[in-house]
Amino acid sequence: MTSRREVVIAGHRGDLATIRHGVTDADAVVRASALGALDRAGALTASDLSAAANDGDFRVRRRAAELAARYPDVDLMIFLHDTDDLVVEMAAWSCGERAETPEVIIHRLSELTTGRDDALVREAAVAALGAIGDERGLPAILHAVGDKPAVRRRAVIALAPFEGPEVDAAYAQALKDRDWQVRQAAEDLT
Repeated sequence: MTSRREVVIAGHRGDLATIRHGVTDADAVVRASALGALDRAGALTASDLSAAANDGDFRVRRRAAELAARYPDVDLMIFLHDTDDLVVEMAAWSCGERAETPEVIIHRLSELTTGRDDALVREAAVAALGAIGDERGLPAILHAVGDKPAVRRRAVIALAPFEGPEVDAAYAQALKDRDWQVRQAAEDLT
């Protein structure tokens, strides 16, 4: 058994044997830390992240989803369909960090924005759609302008790359919102 501390230090030293041992440790915290250590050591692969996407513990899957933002050959869809909301929230963030976004990802982010029960997931998904700036995500962003306050704030900000009468109408609605932060976001962007 390897400790989390040993794995983290190994990542700074480039000790791949210790890190690789940590990837298969019984403790999920050690496994998650080992992924970060592999990344830090420059040895993390898409295969490592794909394997971690199937780990039994959400903490490992969440860390893998976070790191996958910088690995375009890792399919984020598996993370976007995870059963744990924290994993899905992180995967949505990772989608927004990528330079290129396939249509299937935009579609899934739109589904999450408009239909996921967890508000944090909806907020992360709408933020990702705004960061991506693809017109195909605009209907979901406009839908989110009527969600809970945190999601509405994020949706108003996500409108920044878009133009048109429906965007103007959403800003007008946000300028009258009962939440002052939603109003402030709309004022800042109009």
